[in-house]
Amino acid sequence: MSKQPQLSLGDLADPSKFSKPIDLDNRPTDGLLASVRDIMLIRYAEEAVAELAIAKEAVCPCHLGIGQEAVAAGVSTVLTPSDRVYGGHRSHAHFLALGGSVDAMFAEILGKVTGASKGMGGSMHLFEPSVGFHGSVPIVGATIPIAAGAALACKMDGKGAVAVAYFGDGACEEGVFHETLNMAAVMKLPVLFVAENNLYSSHLDIGQRQATDSVARFAYAAGIPTRVVDGNDVVAVAQAAEDLVGQARVGGGPGFIEAVTFRWRGHVGPNEDIDVGVRRSPEELAAWKGRDPLARLIQSLVIHRGVTRDQIDSIATKVRSQISRAVEAAREASYPDEHALLDLVYSSGRSVA
Repeated sequence: MSKQPQLSLGDLADPSKFSKPIDLDNRPTDGLLASVRDIMLIRYAEEAVAELAIAKEAVCPCHLGIGQEAVAAGVSTVLTPSDRVYGGHRSHAHFLALGGSVDAMFAEILGKVTGASKGMGGSMHLFEPSVGFHGSVPIVGATIPIAAGAALACKMDGKGAVAVAYFGDGACEEGVFHETLNMAAVMKLPVLFVAENNLYSSHLDIGQRQATDSVARFAYAAGIPTRVVDGNDVVAVAQAAEDLVGQARVGGGPGFIEAVTFRWRGHVGPNEDIDVGVRRSPEELAAWKGRDPLARLIQSLVIHRGVTRDQIDSIATKVRSQISRAVEAAREASYPDEHALLDLVYSSGRSVA
């Protein structure tokens, strides 16, 4: 059992803290540059989604996680395609960090037949099991018990695979979250719960919804090992994931990461919505942008590993080019045929007459 967590996040929830370069922990430079690429891919892709929404080309609801990219990028470093990962309504990052198709994501957002869910689901219904991403849904907390079921299947398979459930701090107020933690602990399921605590549920600050700002206390109550980390530090997230996923793979049961971060955009859509919420202000948002996970990682690589700005710019150019091609391919793709609706709702051979 984990040491009892503090009830308050303290400095982790203070945007003026932890803006210093990241401790790279003797990790290979190539792997860290791969994390730079992952974070860039997620951020630039979501910026492109925002532009599509502003232009009204993307008409499905789009929940952006710009500012939170290091969580998915860090956790995904320890996962394999055999693992079973689930997200929620804000899951572009989880999908892309595993290697999900950029083309399929943009096609899905534009409702095209080449999309991840054949153009039928939009931004909140991404799916690519070949890379280990087994789905996202818009209902808050809904994939948490599904991940536990997948973890039970992993345990029965006996091949060392794990399941992962990503969710926000708001999902910790759902009954199914607490029920699933208890079940996972009792059955020692190989599942990692990743709470992306961005301090807001939709539009309301966590201080107005919960008695304390840390959600790790729920995992402690269930006897689940926990790590509370700076979610804007990709190395800290990766270290926590390594420990907990490593334990889960060898029968150690579930683990829980509380990654403290902050989304730069509003709950849904492209705007920053700085006027929404009890205490979200332009000053607070600016302070959190100073804790930018991408800028901090690049700064550390330049200072401590001699990485050049030309190297960083080269990665950025390739990522932006990949995203531009994906957007254009999505624009040119066809919409699903109207008959596909029944094909994807009813199983083959079933009469709908």
